[in-house]
Amino acid sequence: MGQLRVFDAAEVRRRFDPDAARAVVREAMIALSDGRVRQQLRSFIGLGDGRTFAIMPAALGERAAFGAKLVSVFMGADGRKHHEGVVVLFDGETGATSCIADAGEVTALRTPAASAAATEALARPDADSLAVLGLGRQALGHIQAIARVRRLGTVRVWGRDPGRAQAFAERATRETGLPVQAFADAERAVEAAAIVCTVTAAADPVLKGAWLAPGAHVNLVGSSGPAQAEADDTVVARARYIVDHREHVLAHGGELLRALAHGAVDETAIAAEIGEVFAGTRPGRTSRDEITVYKSLGHAVQDLAVAQWLYDLTPEAAA
Repeated sequence: MGQLRVFDAAEVRRRFDPDAARAVVREAMIALSDGRVRQQLRSFIGLGDGRTFAIMPAALGERAAFGAKLVSVFMGADGRKHHEGVVVLFDGETGATSCIADAGEVTALRTPAASAAATEALARPDADSLAVLGLGRQALGHIQAIARVRRLGTVRVWGRDPGRAQAFAERATRETGLPVQAFADAERAVEAAAIVCTVTAAADPVLKGAWLAPGAHVNLVGSSGPAQAEADDTVVARARYIVDHREHVLAHGGELLRALAHGAVDETAIAAEIGEVFAGTRPGRTSRDEITVYKSLGHAVQDLAVAQWLYDLTPEAAA
């Protein structure tokens, strides 16, 4: 029986390699789409007064590692949602617990890696401008991750608080070496952008389809529940809509669910799963001027695959 390994947030950060993580997540999504991974819909237990316990289970294969991400989501005194939790990994052969990793850090790092993998597959090869709506940790993570798959010349950011947006832009410029500019208006930030990432906690749309330039690629990342939608119906209707997992998006993808309810699209709006695009079994971008969207909900398979990768890096695991 292998030794239980525990990775706190600092250890996850220390070991993290963005390029390796992008490859790990890419392969995990291929396995999810081709059926090698077994995964259930995430479940939620309401704890009252802005508090939720979420459970996301998956198995990476018939005799491969399995486990779950367990997360508490509590509304803080600052009015923002705070996530705490762990990723628990079990050995597929022995059933023993092999790894426990900080869920917040794993999520914070694998989410931009997944978006970067999708961008690498779907954005135009010459895409050199990025707009990010949102100012949290995912915003900086996405700038860093997207810059690894496209040569960015300009980065524009928007947030509801112009002062915070300016401070974020200055910090992002220092940390990435890219020219990051803050905008007080979301439309101005998005116009002419070749790549757009929404990483907000908005319940209602902050991105409108009318703003998107021909050939733009969009990563919808921030909303993860059926009652939230970062983009309006026009984004869904105009785009080739690629999802991380069809079943989950039909249950929890707020943008698609609103567009369906409004009669703007039907279920055929889902063009493919991103794993199918990665595997080459379904096309991604089909023309230069086509708008593409990657809808990201985030999945236990991504968390478990990253946890397995972290575990495999340890000398004890290799022994």
